[in-house]
Amino acid sequence: MASTATHLVVIVTMLVSALAVAESNMLQDFCVADLSNAVKVNGYPCKDSTQATPEDFYFQGLATAKNTANSSTGAVVTGATVEKLPGLNTLGLSMSRIDYAPNGLNPPHVHPRASEVIFVLEGQLYVGFVTTAGKLVAKYINKGEVFVFPKGLLHFQKNIAKSAPASVLAAFDSQLPGTQSLVASLFGALPDNILVETFKIKPKQVKTIKARYQPKK
Repeated sequence: MASTATHLVVIVTMLVSALAVAESNMLQDFCVADLSNAVKVNGYPCKDSTQATPEDFYFQGLATAKNTANSSTGAVVTGATVEKLPGLNTLGLSMSRIDYAPNGLNPPHVHPRASEVIFVLEGQLYVGFVTTAGKLVAKYINKGEVFVFPKGLLHFQKNIAKSAPASVLAAFDSQLPGTQSLVASLFGALPDNILVETFKIKPKQVKTIKARYQPKK
């Protein structure tokens, strides 16, 4: 009797799990984002599928290197997320291209909604992430090589060449991975007294740094 009850519990649990997975699957071929719709429910509503066009699934913005001359850090990120490629809606993936000036840096940041894998198109970079235990996991990578940054962990990329640019392609397991810059978030949002106590620096130093990062509206 006990054995039968145990089997029944296992079967019911498996059925519930299967139904949960099935309900999370797509119920149509695609869901092109209706970017003009003001309603947002953890993503974008679907445009009428009869109105979808090839342009909804196409983006050429990653084809060429971007000008890094006006970047304060020497790196420019070009995203191919659902906001630029509506056909990505509900698919759980996106891409970006990062171009680095000689000695350029993509400063420490996190993607709260996605893991990231980069493929080096050109150049040599020093890349890494920091674990929740405070350990740095870093490596020099070259053209044709790949490196992974786990979801939500602080990470960076640095072009180590002093006279040559570098470029990578990045892929994410989210249609909109989000990016939170460490320094810009801290000094662009937190009150002065919190920063003074956290970093043990003088108020004047905090104000000097904060002047470079305007708070978000």
